[in-house]
Amino acid sequence: MYMVIFSANSQLSQPLEPKGRAAMKKLIIQFFSWWNGQTWGTRFFTWRNGELVGHDQFGNQYYRQKNGSKRWVIYKGLAEPSLIPAGWHGWMHHRTDEIPSESNYQAKDWELAHQPNLTGTAGAYRPKGSLLKGAQRDEVTGDYQAWSPES
Repeated sequence: MYMVIFSANSQLSQPLEPKGRAAMKKLIIQFFSWWNGQTWGTRFFTWRNGELVGHDQFGNQYYRQKNGSKRWVIYKGLAEPSLIPAGWHGWMHHRTDEIPSESNYQAKDWELAHQPNLTGTAGAYRPKGSLLKGAQRDEVTGDYQAWSPES
């Protein structure tokens, strides 16, 4: 079974074979989810108004509006804003006009590598005394006395 789709260039594309099924799946995902890369609205806006500026080490693509007023990122995979490196973060928020990929941006010694947000996972931070840590809490010392209904 073959399917025919039209590309953004308004040219008839090749029939979709098994390799093309992945492209169709990607289009369906873009239609129904905003957290996987880009939506169709973002794709259309980028096609009409966007100018590709560069890529980062995570595969994210950075764009600016042709008149320079807006800047945005299209994530590779899940939309995870903490994956934007420091140099690109500064550019995205108009703190600098230097494009990190063109200016040979080097991270400072004190800048840490990306660590994913582990909230809600087994790797999340649990302070000493947390019930989820599984350790016993230290006994209360000093002048504190717990309230009890009998007293």
